[in-house]
Amino acid sequence: QVQLVESGGGLAQAGGSLRLSCAASRRISSIDAVGWDRQAPGGQRELVAVLTSGVNTNYADSVKGRFTISIDNAKNTIYLQMNSLKPEDTAVYYCNANYNNVHYWGKGTLVTVSS
Repeated sequence: QVQLVESGGGLAQAGGSLRLSCAASRRISSIDAVGWDRQAPGGQRELVAVLTSGVNTNYADSVKGRFTISIDNAKNTIYLQMNSLKPEDTAVYYCNANYNNVHYWGKGTLVTVSS
């Protein structure tokens, strides 16, 4: 089992940056894949970024070149660096992990980007 707790959300202006953090209850190196999803108000949940085997990344087209997923194995923490934020990035962001073929999610952190 994996518990995930997100932090770092808040209000940002368009063009600004935020860094989200996700503390995991298990060693990141033991987890098959970690990532971030988001759900905008009234919208469907969508993949933002995923990191597999600790090195392979994949991003939604809408965030490529602006967002970066990374991990700190010593802190068992997953990060999402978000730069050049846009109002359409406003959403609840969820950390997720795939461990032993079971998917886990955190409770989410709200990011609001003002124009």
